Amino acid sequence: MTDKQSIALKINDWLNDCVAESGAFFLNTVEAGRPKSRPISFHMLKDGVNYFGVGAMKEVYRQMQENPYVEICGLMGKGKLFFRYYGKAVFEKGDELSQEALAQPGYPVMKKIYTPESGNRFVVFHLEEATAEKRAMMSVLETWKL
Repeated sequence: MTDKQSIALKINDWLNDCVAESGAFFLNTVEAGRPKSRPISFHMLKDGVNYFGVGAMKEVYRQMQENPYVEICGLMGKGKLFFRYYGKAVFEKGDELSQEALAQPGYPVMKKIYTPESGNRFVVFHLEEATAEKRAMMSVLETWKL
């Protein structure tokens, strides 16, 4: 396992812990110089890369097209710890990963929202130029550059 793969696995574990404890983590963007935040829970680890997704018909997608630098954060450790994962969102070309994402167990509502009939499209992205941090309230416990 490469260093990048082991880091991706740690990030995936953090995301899983966060969803298990809180039900979601947060995707943060910027619009007109103002922060925007929304809870999401979908993530997928494939070939050593953490993938996330948003609806192409939503404002979040437009915001990410205008400014691709985002942050994902969430609570873990029963609220005593949190993580930050930030970098440049790069959207995947084609729909192969989007279809794989929609087939993941645990996200049945996504299959109802993102259908050819609805015209709603689920787009998948990963982070590049990224940093991942595990933190306590007053300290950084672990940091990785990807």
